[in-house]
Amino acid sequence: MKSHRPLLAAAIASLGLALGAAGMAPAALAMGSDSTPTETQVDEYKSAVALIKKEQYAKAIPLLEASLKKKGDYADALNQLGFANRKLGNWKLGMEYYLKALALEPDHLGANEYLGQLYLEQKDLANAEAQLAKLQAACGDCDEFEELEESIADYKEENAIN
Repeated sequence: MKSHRPLLAAAIASLGLALGAAGMAPAALAMGSDSTPTETQVDEYKSAVALIKKEQYAKAIPLLEASLKKKGDYADALNQLGFANRKLGNWKLGMEYYLKALALEPDHLGANEYLGQLYLEQKDLANAEAQLAKLQAACGDCDEFEELEESIADYKEENAIN
């Protein structure tokens, strides 16, 4: 896999330039998949996602909570709450939100990927690989699967695991 890294780095750089030209931040790639159609997303949710794209996680949390009060529990908001809390180092709360999202929508791509990322951060490779298997069953070779697969490969390389 290491021999593909220069090609991957070049592809990511090219994508970053293309997204920059289109006015999109490369961080948007790591946002997870929404299952709620854009036209039915509440304003608080949209504003929270914009803040998360700017890595303003603490500011996004109250907006996500407001979107849940307005709309009731739904997987996209719960997933983003998990993401924002995880990024702030609140792993336990992040996991709770991911699990709530997956209880509502077991094949939610973003929640499955982010839960796998959280497991890696906790050095729990077995559960990260289980999330990868769930993603493969849910979407095949989608972006979320590829991102988690690459994170797992990086984790294994950094920790000298075959």
